[in-house]
Amino acid sequence: MSQSQLPTNVLDVRANQIRVRRSFPDMANREDVVPTLYLPEMGSRASCRENGQHLDPNSRFLSDHLRLLRTTSVAHCQEVFSLASMPWASLSTALMKPSPRYCRCRPLIMAAEAAPAIEAHKVSFSVTNKQGKSVPILKNCSLHVPPGQVWMLLGPNGCGKSTLLKVLAGLLNPSDGTVNIKKPSSFVFQNPDHQVVMPTVESDVAFGLGKFNLTSDEVRSRVSEALEAVGMLHYSQRPIQSLSGGQKQRVAIAGALAEACKVLLLDELTTFLDEHDQIGVIKAVKNTVAASGEVAALWVTHRLEELNYADGALYMENGQIMMHGDVSSVLSFIKGKQARCRDHLHL
Repeated sequence: MSQSQLPTNVLDVRANQIRVRRSFPDMANREDVVPTLYLPEMGSRASCRENGQHLDPNSRFLSDHLRLLRTTSVAHCQEVFSLASMPWASLSTALMKPSPRYCRCRPLIMAAEAAPAIEAHKVSFSVTNKQGKSVPILKNCSLHVPPGQVWMLLGPNGCGKSTLLKVLAGLLNPSDGTVNIKKPSSFVFQNPDHQVVMPTVESDVAFGLGKFNLTSDEVRSRVSEALEAVGMLHYSQRPIQSLSGGQKQRVAIAGALAEACKVLLLDELTTFLDEHDQIGVIKAVKNTVAASGEVAALWVTHRLEELNYADGALYMENGQIMMHGDVSSVLSFIKGKQARCRDHLHL
């Protein structure tokens, strides 16, 4: 028996997800394979529901059965055909209810009087392959993110998003171009287990403060303020291993805030999280940035729905920034590319 968890979760929203999902019916034809697909989110179905449909017509034939879980028990199980042909029950309606969101078409607010918190000018980055040839990863990338704003960085797999983030963080040196970023800055990884290392929430947030000449009272004050900013103050004494993935991400963000960082560089924080934890992490970042008025965040993501929480956005392809500006314009650009991709694949 074969089970697959989150096979499309780290893939871009275009052809890669479609190709993986199309492979499941072929696997199901084998007698020794029972493919089980776990999807923590209902995003595509929710968007279809908003358009007056009950189930995504392109994905409704992917499964033979669909199970809806509440807490740790199976709350609903039914064949997909019958489930798709009837109105959703109260449970599934609640699962797919859109979360409260900011208006996606908000105009971009530019802080003309303030210097950008993150700025890059014609940044390029190359690596040398085994044959000794230079392979460009980033090509003439320019961007700016004002203080007090959250910007999203999107693009297909392998286009250079994470590499650009590492160049901005100083983890990689650009081959050409300049980077100016307010200090201190903090890089928050995709997997919180790579970053959250201490046994309790409080001790982990305090871990990075050892390099500062602070009194015990000052350390406690910073830790409390940072945890309160991300909604984790009442978890201060909890063991790290008892937390969910989203709670660990918020602890990692609190650790950065405790060090009074001016820039948050966030690499696909919600990739492995369910919708509840996704919203918790996004709101923690959004509320922190808005409350400070100084902190800027650049967030790498594959999820278009996360644009609802952004002040601005960038779209990358093949190592280049193709679009940079307000959320509405970038979203229209991406959806246009998706439509052309669907036409090409005859979906």
